[in-house]
Amino acid sequence: MPDQNNQSIKLRVNGQDHELELRPWVSLLDALRHTMHLTGTKKGCDHGQCGACTVLVDGKRVLSCLTLAVMRDGAEITTIEGIGTEENLHPVQKAFIEHDAFQCGYCTPGQICSAVGLLSEGKADSREEVQDLMSGNLCRCGANRGIINAIMAVKQDMR
Repeated sequence: MPDQNNQSIKLRVNGQDHELELRPWVSLLDALRHTMHLTGTKKGCDHGQCGACTVLVDGKRVLSCLTLAVMRDGAEITTIEGIGTEENLHPVQKAFIEHDAFQCGYCTPGQICSAVGLLSEGKADSREEVQDLMSGNLCRCGANRGIINAIMAVKQDMR
């Protein structure tokens, strides 16, 4: 018997349409990880303070742990699984490798999604602005210098 508390929503995730039946209090993060089994998006603090759960919603950076899935009905969601492929990495993914922009890798999916969003926003012109706009994505291992270097390299290539 269907749960009467569930709500029907439609999401387009990484180019594929999904129809979901979810309780209204399920976060977008939990819908992605537990319902759609897209485990690349990480649950860090679950309070919107670390950025590990960053995904792109309609092209904008969003903390998926602070977003209810039902609020995003009809949205286009891009997770780390939808950015590049093993055979054809996104320029940000290539730059992360080239600039040693990760250590343990836990924050990397959120960092990459945030960097892709930041670059498409076109707001950051200097290293300091990139640092400021990426400050919501924490790296506890200390790979921040490599992360900023990677983003700056992609910015340079975009010119």
